[in-house]
Amino acid sequence: MDSFCGALMASAGANAVNFNKGGIGNDGTIFWGENLKKNLKSWDSRAQLRKNLRSGVKKIKPGVAYSLLTSDVNEETVIFEAPVFETPQADPSNVASIILGGGAGTRLFPLTSRRAKPAVPIGGCYRLIDIPMSNCINSGIKKIFILTQFNSFSLNRHLARTYNFGNGVSFGDGFVEVLAATQTPGEAGKKWFQGTADAVRQFIWMFENAKTKNVEHVLILSGDHLYRMNYMEFVQKHIDTNADITVSCVPMDDSRASDYGLMKIDSTGRIIQFAEKPKGTDLKAMQVDTTLLGLSKQEAMQFPYIASMGVYVFRTDVLLKLLRCSYPSCNDFGSEIIPSAVKEHNVQAYLFNDYWEDIGTIKSLFDANLALTEQPPKFEFYDPKTPFFTSPRFLPPTKVDKCRIVDAIISHGCFLRECSVQHSIIGVRSRLESGVELTDTMMMGADYYQTESEIASLLAEGKVPIGVGQNTKIRNCIIDKNAKIGKDVIITNADGVQEADRPSEGFYIRSGITAVLKNATIKDGTII
Repeated sequence: MDSFCGALMASAGANAVNFNKGGIGNDGTIFWGENLKKNLKSWDSRAQLRKNLRSGVKKIKPGVAYSLLTSDVNEETVIFEAPVFETPQADPSNVASIILGGGAGTRLFPLTSRRAKPAVPIGGCYRLIDIPMSNCINSGIKKIFILTQFNSFSLNRHLARTYNFGNGVSFGDGFVEVLAATQTPGEAGKKWFQGTADAVRQFIWMFENAKTKNVEHVLILSGDHLYRMNYMEFVQKHIDTNADITVSCVPMDDSRASDYGLMKIDSTGRIIQFAEKPKGTDLKAMQVDTTLLGLSKQEAMQFPYIASMGVYVFRTDVLLKLLRCSYPSCNDFGSEIIPSAVKEHNVQAYLFNDYWEDIGTIKSLFDANLALTEQPPKFEFYDPKTPFFTSPRFLPPTKVDKCRIVDAIISHGCFLRECSVQHSIIGVRSRLESGVELTDTMMMGADYYQTESEIASLLAEGKVPIGVGQNTKIRNCIIDKNAKIGKDVIITNADGVQEADRPSEGFYIRSGITAVLKNATIKDGTII
């Protein structure tokens, strides 16, 4: 009888069920479920049903309700199913991303002497900013802000050329907005961005704008990482766990764990502790059972730590509250805001168990680039479903004349003549003359071409054109854009120097890697 009563209560308010001397009447009651109607034409059947209803549940199956719809006594059987409560699906139109343009980039110097970190070239024809931008587009996220401050000219130019969603034509509710550091009224408005959180705080008013009025979740992304990620899977986990903040993390082994901010989690995946680059016993104390995040037991033994990627998703209201009210003087997300928020908010960990590299130093940039040439590579820019985008340069195919090329990536618009390229990246518009040998080298290419007549004129005057001259041998080197390297040059760092500053000679050495400066000239016969 409980099932029957529950069924009647469910429909109460829409249609009342009336009991009277003539039987049971119903004015058009409709129940959930599948309906099976049967006419009961005899009074005996009606009396029998009334008797069954009075007697309890012996004659009525649990989960089945009986109602009489007309004076002709139509029996309707309704089968109830337990209600299913589905988790809301993540909607990319309700998500905005904020890509942080990075600070001064001192660890990537001299490559950041004239450009922001996200504008550093990678993979022959891309820039680092193309990674989070392409991940956003492939994830369906089209509300994108980029915060810039240091050396932002080339970054702003690249964004304008590549990701101009508007272009005078409506792109729905999608946009790419560059938010450059600027002075605003008040004492605080006279300062540069003091950190990642402060940069977002200074533009917090943007989330009161009509463009972002329906934004429920905010992604915070770094502009100097190399990885391929579906951000909507990340946001879905955030919604499924009813989190205020979710931190994307990668499993980490002992050898590199001390270089990252580490986290400890409980059995539900909730973050309970942070430690910024711990050492010694503090490092060992941050070990966790990574099987909780889906790793196998064998993988968990190899990777006993989880490191923050510096990629976060916030509920919009929580982000506004943290920056404005809770921690108005905290300037950094990773070291201040999120470790403090753990105490009062549901901060969850999301495991990203795929290729990810923080391009924060000369060595990490160099290694990540050369790793692209390996077979099979750990990371590939090309994927038919999730391609990476960059500036359309409309360059001709590369021309190769009697060259030996092994495990290399050659970008478009290059001219290679009777040279050897091994385990190297050759950027756009590069020119390599006969007898050149490039090994373990990242060459960024050039911003423009020199005509054959210009090259001949420079050589006749004893000057060096853009590119690499005849019979030059280069190993373990990064060659920045528009570099002019003469003939019979040797750049191998044979003495194994780890650090050196020679700006007047056109190069620096960082971690044993020679970095030739942008627009530098290395004269004929130079030995480095």
